[in-house]
Amino acid sequence: MTAADILRFAAHAARAYPPRTALMMAAMAIGVAAVVVLTALGDGARRYIVGEFASLGTNLVIVLPGRTQTGGLSVGGFITNSTRDLTLADAAALARAPLARQVAPLLAGGTEISVNGRLREVSVLGATAEFIAIRRQSVAHGRFLPAGDWQRAGVGAVIGETLRAELFGNETGVGRMIRLGDRRLRVIGVMSAAGQGLEMNTDELVIIPVATAQSLFNTTNLFRILIEARDRDAIVPIKRQIEHILRARHGGELDATLITQDAVLDTFDRLLGALTLAVAGIAAISLAVAGILVMNVMLVAVAQRTAEIGLLKALGASDVDVVRVFLAEAALLSISGALIGYALGHLGAWLVRLGWPGLPVWPPGWAVAAALGMALCSGLAFGAMPARRAAALDPVAALARR
Repeated sequence: MTAADILRFAAHAARAYPPRTALMMAAMAIGVAAVVVLTALGDGARRYIVGEFASLGTNLVIVLPGRTQTGGLSVGGFITNSTRDLTLADAAALARAPLARQVAPLLAGGTEISVNGRLREVSVLGATAEFIAIRRQSVAHGRFLPAGDWQRAGVGAVIGETLRAELFGNETGVGRMIRLGDRRLRVIGVMSAAGQGLEMNTDELVIIPVATAQSLFNTTNLFRILIEARDRDAIVPIKRQIEHILRARHGGELDATLITQDAVLDTFDRLLGALTLAVAGIAAISLAVAGILVMNVMLVAVAQRTAEIGLLKALGASDVDVVRVFLAEAALLSISGALIGYALGHLGAWLVRLGWPGLPVWPPGWAVAAALGMALCSGLAFGAMPARRAAALDPVAALARR
């Protein structure tokens, strides 16, 4: 039998048994669709998180209090469990580093905000005028915190867009008074809507001068210090400058942790890349299950088509030809089901993008190729045993349906 004959025979056999064909194709389609959708979600999450960090700028160095060797580092919040402190004086000294473009000391906390009888818990960030430029954010109404002496407490506050809508409705809120804890402050600006970031939701944040935050929370400690280097090539030398300054100020001991943007991006990229592979492996199990279903259905098909196999062998088809016929049928059904699953997977990814527009849910090329290849290999591997069983049939007994 020629290759064309084998393909025509396999296609005719597939059309002759619609329920069996539909069952095998559905099994493969579900398996491939699962791989495509789940890897698209995993890879989309990886790209989203890496993009969130990249939006902070690639020239950023984050200084945290304490050493990770003793205090430990939380990847999600970059918070060390150490008693070592950073102060505004440390931040001012780091701002004088030759390779530092901008420095923003930060203090985070939580308290109650009250406006016209409305009361709610709110996250508070003590910052300086440099924060908005380092974080690549903007103000929708009013202005940001004014530049000046970091040690001087101010009475101005900048609020997030969601918080503005809750407190002031359709008004901008600029110029209105708010009570934050036991302090009365005036709203001088409203941040542009930015949504949930990796660190905090700026839309629900109140940003006040760092000295005001220290007075509000009765502390001199800082949450972290953000330092923007002059350019990307300055990252390594500015780390040495920061370490030298901190050692000089802290008695010769480097009791702070320095994290660069590249290190954070690399960590999350590797972590979420491994997670995507794990998810793909779990989804691929469904392809193995589909292969087992192919084998079982084709074993039944051999019993149903005994006379047909006997006629083929009586007309001169060799055992190899019979094996090729059954393997061609398994491959044809596997490929057809895989292509349907590929289309369904893209449909599922599109629906996710429709529901969450900010999440880049696109199936990676390697996952699509692996899913299609595994579907074909699974169909051939599990179709081999039924094919060999068909080839082993005695033509006379097969024609007599025994």
